[in-house]
Amino acid sequence: MNAVVIAVCLMLLLSLLRINVVIALTVSAVVAGLMGNLDLHQTIDAFNSGLGGGAKIALSYALLGAFAVALSHSGLTTLISNKIIHYIGVDQNHANLTKIRYILLVAILTMAICSQNILPIHIAFIPILIPPLLHLMSTLQLDRRLVACVLTFGLVTTYMILPVGFGAIFINNILLSNLNANGLNAVGTQVTEAMLLPALGMISGLLIAVFISYRKPRQYSDSQISSSTSEQRIKPYSIVIAIIAALSTLTIQIYTSSMIYGALVGFIIFSLSGALKHSNDQDVFNRGMRMMANIGFIMIAAAGFAAVLKATGDVPLLVESMAGFIGQNRALGAILMLVIGLLITMGIGSSFSTIPIIATIYVPLSLSLGFSVAATIAIVGTAAALGDAGSPASDSTLGPTAGLNVDGQHDHIRDSVIPTFIHYNIPLLIFGWVAAMSL
Repeated sequence: MNAVVIAVCLMLLLSLLRINVVIALTVSAVVAGLMGNLDLHQTIDAFNSGLGGGAKIALSYALLGAFAVALSHSGLTTLISNKIIHYIGVDQNHANLTKIRYILLVAILTMAICSQNILPIHIAFIPILIPPLLHLMSTLQLDRRLVACVLTFGLVTTYMILPVGFGAIFINNILLSNLNANGLNAVGTQVTEAMLLPALGMISGLLIAVFISYRKPRQYSDSQISSSTSEQRIKPYSIVIAIIAALSTLTIQIYTSSMIYGALVGFIIFSLSGALKHSNDQDVFNRGMRMMANIGFIMIAAAGFAAVLKATGDVPLLVESMAGFIGQNRALGAILMLVIGLLITMGIGSSFSTIPIIATIYVPLSLSLGFSVAATIAIVGTAAALGDAGSPASDSTLGPTAGLNVDGQHDHIRDSVIPTFIHYNIPLLIFGWVAAMSL
């Protein structure tokens, strides 16, 4: 039995049994190391060495949490929510509520897409934008599982097909370079064309989530949200400072490529401006840190878990053993390559990190089975994207949870991981296999 398969399955099983994800990742890392011919000390050393890889994004989220709380205290997002609630309050019939729900979902989807390609801030916008909108979502009875699916769609699908921002990194710097380094003569335009059919799988999953799975209203307790905003006095000066702080955060992050310093500058602007004088700066900062603490620890543990998987050496062994099992069966080869890509990405938590691991075997194997250049691109690209949605350790699921669970009513596994896994990984498997066999 391969250590990677066992560890990933164990991690998923423990998570589904409601074991804390940090504990599930840590226990699974030990099992992976011991089954991968590492002794206990080597396993712990590998785990510890990988922890630093998650520290950067964990600190980023902690500071973004502090900035998000400061932003909510300014009254900007409360003002926006109140305006929309006042609008629907005039005529709260079913048609009007449905219209506002879809407008809100389109706005969130647009922001998610922009965060990958137009303004490459990735998941940084989620803990800033989403928490202040929870009161509005509760008023609209909007199912947060649907919001998680919308966010994940925007975070994943756009980098698969649009060669701008993070899409340029994924398509040109990682996918295309690794394909060509392993013997495939491909150009950038071929990557976009080959990934269109898998992207249609993502679109079909989104449509199912919006119009079938989560279209019904869902009740949430609004007391924890509205209590902090109902008594809030919205002052024009605070609104102006909030806009300046938000624009400064975005500018600094893009200029420095650092979420940490972007959020820090935004929080400092709030502190020095006096916009938070009705609140204790230290209390606001601590509340934001606590809000993101769980997500940060999951990210750190996930980095350690991925380091152990790599240290076992069983990731390339898994890919190589698949090659001997396939023979010359193209249909079986395509589906196995996709499934193994799913397992690897769910374990590592990053499609960007999966491509260098699988491309070395997938490209020669695909060519030996007679797959075209376009089909090979679709196989490798889809195999890497599989698992980015639906992994407990992926920022494509951790990001939505960070924004939607600030009041404790959105479970990471049941409300982010499982919905995104069902609606995106299953269609990706189907459409990725069709692309491999038809291109």
